[in-house]
Amino acid sequence: MLKGLIGKKIGMTQIFDENGAAIPVTLIEAGPCFVTQVRLPEKDGYTAIQLGFEEVKPKRLTGGEMGHLKGNNIPPLRFLREIRSKNADVKEGDTIKVADAFTVGDHVDVIGTSKGRGFQGGVKRYHFRGGPKTHGQSDRLRAPGSRGSGTTPGRVYKGARGPGHMGNDRVTAQNLKVALVDGERNLLAVRGAVPGPRNGLVVIKEARKQ
Repeated sequence: MLKGLIGKKIGMTQIFDENGAAIPVTLIEAGPCFVTQVRLPEKDGYTAIQLGFEEVKPKRLTGGEMGHLKGNNIPPLRFLREIRSKNADVKEGDTIKVADAFTVGDHVDVIGTSKGRGFQGGVKRYHFRGGPKTHGQSDRLRAPGSRGSGTTPGRVYKGARGPGHMGNDRVTAQNLKVALVDGERNLLAVRGAVPGPRNGLVVIKEARKQ
């Protein structure tokens, strides 16, 4: 079975193991997901499984999206994502539930979009030290200081760290351990934190660096 699902982050809580130790976990509403397309090397040039998640009203989708899903009698779905897999024994139209994909003790990678922080300065964005608090520098405390040089190159190199837009990036939390699988409520609990806000979309798949 395919080791991958789409889900929504619910939030963080804690559970207790058999020794009474508290384990911080993130709860994810994982699946059920529909297999909307199977990509093959001879047709698409690579191998992957396209999954769909969260049923919506048909008017929420475009005509092309509806046509893509109607071919296999799949209901209208809000999110479509692909997961690379070479040996997944699934076919188009199948339904994958959390209990089918994962068990307690598995290690997974969780991909999400980090919280947007807007425009931030260098101290918050990159943990710059800032300027001195004394010697008359009343307005340099949270300033980044000089980033370029004089005649050569006479400019700031591209990619230099400084103030700018922070967050709202694709982030992968790697090698998280599955602590709980609740098939009846479609819940998955992984140890540690997961990127994104509550109700943020996440993709859970088998860890690459086990």
